[in-house]
Amino acid sequence: MNERNPPATWSWLKLLGIELSPVSHRERLVSALGGFVGIFAVYWISGTILGTAASPILVLSMGSTAVMLFAVPHGALSQPWPLLGGHLVSGLIGIACLLCVPEPMLAGSLATGLSIAAMHYLRCIHPPAGATALAAALGNESVRAMGFGFVLAPVMLNVLVILVAAIAFNALFPWRRYPAALVRGVTVPAAAGYEAISHEDFVYALSQLDSYIDVSEEDLLRIYSLATGRHRDVLTAAAAGAVSPSAPS
Repeated sequence: MNERNPPATWSWLKLLGIELSPVSHRERLVSALGGFVGIFAVYWISGTILGTAASPILVLSMGSTAVMLFAVPHGALSQPWPLLGGHLVSGLIGIACLLCVPEPMLAGSLATGLSIAAMHYLRCIHPPAGATALAAALGNESVRAMGFGFVLAPVMLNVLVILVAAIAFNALFPWRRYPAALVRGVTVPAAAGYEAISHEDFVYALSQLDSYIDVSEEDLLRIYSLATGRHRDVLTAAAAGAVSPSAPS
């Protein structure tokens, strides 16, 4: 298969957003186990403190958070500030819409839109927090009676539980760390013949895209260093093969 001219099927796969990056079976199973551990901890601790009746309300929101923290622990949108700030601001906006907007359709839509805007400006975009805003805005009479206390418990209680679970669980595996900053001290040397990319270069490039990219600057540098390092090794091996003496006949 010619990698420089991929078949037309690949174009359809890219259009659908199907991720073709290789991930080991080990990593997939660890992610699944982490999701189980995280939600079990959330449900058990919330049920113990709040009672089983209140537990399922935010477990739904935490389910999508678990996907991010255990399947994509190094992602920019999975980190502690997006997790904490995203659910907090979305919960507050959701309750405000519940209390101030009597029409459920308008309240839910407004809560979701305002939460997205707030997370953008506060630099804490966390997609599952949109479900928190919606759950709060469409809450029943018990949620209305709790008012903003609903944000403290069960929202932030569940968030803190799954945060601690993610830190502890990911620490068990050497290739994983959460928060992702714990692995960013390991640097990959730049390949000879390639210019280093400065922080200013990255800021300029991202400003031209004008869209939020779910990957950190450090991870992009590591990918660049690994890719250029491999290219250098391939060229070195090819050059060595070209000048090696031929075997005697």
